[in-house]
Amino acid sequence: MQSLVIGAVASLGAGLATVLGALPILLPINLTQRVQGIMLGFGGGVMLAATSFSLIVPGTEAAISQGYSKANAALIMVAGILLGGLFLQLAHRFMPHEHFFKEEEIRSNNLKRIWLFIGAITIHNFPEGLAVGVNFGNNNITDGIPVALGIGLQNIPEGLVVALSLVGEKYSAGYALWISLLTGLVEPIGGLIGAGVVSIANFILPWAMAFAAGAMLFVISDEIIPESHRKGLEKEGTIGVMFGFVVMMFLDIALG
Repeated sequence: MQSLVIGAVASLGAGLATVLGALPILLPINLTQRVQGIMLGFGGGVMLAATSFSLIVPGTEAAISQGYSKANAALIMVAGILLGGLFLQLAHRFMPHEHFFKEEEIRSNNLKRIWLFIGAITIHNFPEGLAVGVNFGNNNITDGIPVALGIGLQNIPEGLVVALSLVGEKYSAGYALWISLLTGLVEPIGGLIGAGVVSIANFILPWAMAFAAGAMLFVISDEIIPESHRKGLEKEGTIGVMFGFVVMMFLDIALG
């Protein structure tokens, strides 16, 4: 029960970082496209490192500790990652959503696309919460803390993009902050599910970690990195990915 509560609280904290990211809309500053590209790339780098060091590696170790051979542990990781990617693909197919920026920026006269874009953010926050919950559900707070911090860092640029889109549509700053908060509140749902499943049946831990890793890999490849390269900002996006990756790697090694 304790791990369930901690997992839910940690994923809630990570989700609330979307509001933190949205706060700059209250300030008289104008974030350039280059800065936004770096920030999105940073989020992708954080997610990539979290997938590798906080999900795939410990998931493999958990499978081996349960008595699986290295080959079978690797097969579990492969199967779980593919299932996680399939889950996100199905979510994209059957739930209305829009990419962050698809070939062009969201325009203020296209309200429907803005809300579909917000729907995409909401869908993507679920596997992030799942990743946090799975780590805490194993009663291993030490491994869970860097994941929660990393996902929180990743949510900051997402919250900013949501808020900027709504303000550009002439919504109030307060309303934009509220919607950013709501998109982040999907994460504790994923956190509860991840922590609950693992705490009830610990043998599921390797599968749950691999599933969360696959879902996050799908998000990174399908959304985050392509969007950080929009408008010819490949270098800025790549810089963001590199910094995000090393920051999350440091958190995982230093705190994990």
